[in-house]
Amino acid sequence: MAENLDKSGGERRVQESMEITLRPIELSDADDFMVWAADDKVTRFCLWDTYTSKEQALNYIKNCAIPHPWLKVICIGNRAIGTISVTPGSGFDRCRAELGYVLSYKYWCKGIVTRAVKMVASTIFNEWPYLERLQAIVATDNEGSQRVLEKAGFQREGVLRKYSVIKGKTKDEVMFSLLSTDSFV
Repeated sequence: MAENLDKSGGERRVQESMEITLRPIELSDADDFMVWAADDKVTRFCLWDTYTSKEQALNYIKNCAIPHPWLKVICIGNRAIGTISVTPGSGFDRCRAELGYVLSYKYWCKGIVTRAVKMVASTIFNEWPYLERLQAIVATDNEGSQRVLEKAGFQREGVLRKYSVIKGKTKDEVMFSLLSTDSFV
């Protein structure tokens, strides 16, 4: 970890050069999972409600996350700080998959999710050769997540009006995509 002077105002800020890894989620990740899943600042953009117990986390990890076709934890030093997933389409939609991610608030604005998205984008089309389109849908007021996708090379396609209900409110969402034929950032 190195400290640098912020040129804009002379304030000190910490720049962390953290190596991140992706690995399958495990039941032993439940305590780390609760750090972000129980945080309203993190879950306000998620379709799911804020978790209130470790039992909820263990149930989700065992019954949803572990059996998921492609879900990994984002790690620093093998400690889970978030998740990233690719959910494949089926039938007529089998040419596309949806990207999703969540990260502990402590690690926001450090480029970690952008790096994780780039890691996934650089491998998923080889892992799933039938996949032609990786897409992500983001709430219009989630500007940080929109920047992540743009930095990772995704194209903003447009706004989906009144597309989903998040925390009881119907929200407009922005569609982003990356095609297997796109050049990766």
